[in-house]
Amino acid sequence: MGKSSRAVLLLLILSLLSLCTIASVSGHRGEIVGGKTEVENVKNNKEVQELGRFSVEEFNRRQSRRRGGNNVYGDLVFSMVTEAEKQVVSGMKYYMKIDVGTKSGERKTFDSVVVVKPWLHSKELLNFAPHHN
Repeated sequence: MGKSSRAVLLLLILSLLSLCTIASVSGHRGEIVGGKTEVENVKNNKEVQELGRFSVEEFNRRQSRRRGGNNVYGDLVFSMVTEAEKQVVSGMKYYMKIDVGTKSGERKTFDSVVVVKPWLHSKELLNFAPHHN
């Protein structure tokens, strides 16, 4: 085998190993690192629903602390995550549309972004804002 043949073979092996690494890092079939994928059956997905509840509770906690207990929206009450996408990053990033209620009975929809790092047992609310159509 000549030098150029060995170099091509080595390049092919390294490329294959890189693809296998990317596939194993994503941990989910069909996901590409960095690409967003839709969460299927979101209304029955316990993990996503818990992340939605976490988002609302964390938002309420931050608002109470930031404004001395005077939350612009009042304490929001989690209802349901209606749509969600996930993205493989350093962990898993969830983009969710969440239905909430207010103490006055008004219904609102918010967009939330949460990053989960299971190996650190952590989740962080990155964004929580009213949904705009």
